[in-house]
Amino acid sequence: MSHEAEPLGLPEGILAHHFSSLDRQNEAMRLGMWLFLATEILLFAGLFTGYAVYRFQFPLAFAECSRHLNIAAGTVNTVVLITSSFTVALAIHFARSDKPRAAAICLVLTLLFALGFLGIKAVEYTEHFHEHALPGKYYAFEEVKIPGAAMFYSLYFLMTGLHGVHVVAGMSVLSYILWRTLQGRYSSKYYTGLELGGLYWHLVDLVWIFLYPLLYLI
Repeated sequence: MSHEAEPLGLPEGILAHHFSSLDRQNEAMRLGMWLFLATEILLFAGLFTGYAVYRFQFPLAFAECSRHLNIAAGTVNTVVLITSSFTVALAIHFARSDKPRAAAICLVLTLLFALGFLGIKAVEYTEHFHEHALPGKYYAFEEVKIPGAAMFYSLYFLMTGLHGVHVVAGMSVLSYILWRTLQGRYSSKYYTGLELGGLYWHLVDLVWIFLYPLLYLI
């Protein structure tokens, strides 16, 4: 069985042997990513639905607990993630412009923003543990004794914790992409891997944009 030669100007190994052309491979990769993102959206949609049900059931408790969250930390984290989406977009732009060094710098900045986000979130979690504002049966926050408060913090830790896991996963993906960028694997002729990694990071940011008003601004 013969295989099509690697397209001119591309690093070796970019075109998989079971694709007849780079265009077909790119289409398959994009379709696969969009299907994966659809499952991620369904996952968080289920959590948002549960949040809506319990917020309707305990409106006073949810509003009171929200007032005790660190809104400054939440706002800073929102700005940090939005900025990280911008740096990812710049990385894709520079890769398409055959500027791998600039693309790598933007990816490093994105990873630093992600670390900053996790660091701020760790500070918030530490505050909650000291206040005993914990989920479920571990809830013992003295300032809010309204029925439903424990449910608010259960959803808060579940939703922000799951989002944090996705941030770590996104950082792992971007770190791998950074390594490939430094190897010169992305250019104006091929940048699909970087583009799809950026798409996943945009989803992570988008989820937080929904979490921020639901948890901090109600």
